Amino acid sequence: MFERVGGVSRSGGVETGGLPRELAPLFWEHDFARLSWEEDRDLITGRILAQGDWQAARWLLGAMGKLGLRDWLCRRRGKGLDARALRFWELVLDIPHREVNAWLREQAGLSWTERVRR
Repeated sequence: MFERVGGVSRSGGVETGGLPRELAPLFWEHDFARLSWEEDRDLITGRILAQGDWQAARWLLGAMGKLGLRDWLCRRRGKGLDARALRFWELVLDIPHREVNAWLREQAGLSWTERVRR
């Protein structure tokens, strides 16, 4: 289980700033100490959804809640996630299968750069 540090409450919720140290390897190209949940929420969320392990996913679910995470992913229409990750989160977050199929069809026609930046 993640150790709660720097602004993260015992309940798993997130206050301004701090992130669990165990997330640091996901952000190797960033100065982890400077990342802030308040300012970098989209970066942190997307990275955990795409590359995080189950512990990171559980932390994220605790921070955003299932509905908040589902809303975030639906607003972005799966941007930045490959088909395998989208199918996983489709099941975890109860996203309609047809909706995820539509996202994947949209992404299939885009170059890699367009998929990430869209």
